[in-house]
Amino acid sequence: MIIDGKAIADDIYAELAPRFVSLGRKAKLGIVVAGANPIIESFVRIKTASAERLGVEMVRVNVSEKSDAGKIIQAVNRLVRDTDAVIVQLPLTQGIDTNEVLGTVPKEKDVDALNPKILEEERIVHAPVALAVVEILNRSSIPIEGARTVVVGAGRLVGAPSAWLLKSLGADVSIFSLEAGSVEDLKDADIVVLGAGNPGFIKPEYLKEGVALIDAGTSEQGGKVVGDADPACAAKASVFTPIPGGVGPVAVAMIFKNLLKLVSGHE
Repeated sequence: MIIDGKAIADDIYAELAPRFVSLGRKAKLGIVVAGANPIIESFVRIKTASAERLGVEMVRVNVSEKSDAGKIIQAVNRLVRDTDAVIVQLPLTQGIDTNEVLGTVPKEKDVDALNPKILEEERIVHAPVALAVVEILNRSSIPIEGARTVVVGAGRLVGAPSAWLLKSLGADVSIFSLEAGSVEDLKDADIVVLGAGNPGFIKPEYLKEGVALIDAGTSEQGGKVVGDADPACAAKASVFTPIPGGVGPVAVAMIFKNLLKLVSGHE
């Protein structure tokens, strides 16, 4: 089964749209963008288009690529004051302490669930990519509880939050990193979640037949966005998320599901 992330996202937006209308006001989503980067701009455009679709006001603050952490934090604080939730668009410019900046977003405004000072169990919402992983597995009727699960990579956007959320749902989770571990660890996994950012690293021979392979390990290669999985893995998997078009659209939709929760105070 090749996952159509856009179709899943469309379903989620159809569910969310009337709920945003029922708020009786326009929700405001703030976003801080540091510097000028065409890849970052493409991500921001996707989020902005989704906001327009749902009637959400996107409030953007640009800061120069020469800005220090203090200037970026000022922009974050302004949006914390003036909007319902805040995105700090990553990556920040080189030399900026990302944890320092993310740590200024309070949990009631932390739509990306990235504040490193907040424990996972204390968050109001979970990381959009982790939620997208779970959404795709649920829609594909893949059991999570008791499933042998390997998460490749332990980064803040994919690996760490996905491992935590899947474990909290009863999966038997281990984390495989490129620095420590063996591809042999993958061969018994029922679910494999990729978030290493290593193009085509995972080959079909590393996987067992029928694995649910969720690839969220985006990187750029030859001017194209590619995943961690060799596309040939699709033939061996019961569920496969292509890049682009798999996890990404669902993760963006989950940002807005998180926003609704933060604004309304409930699921």
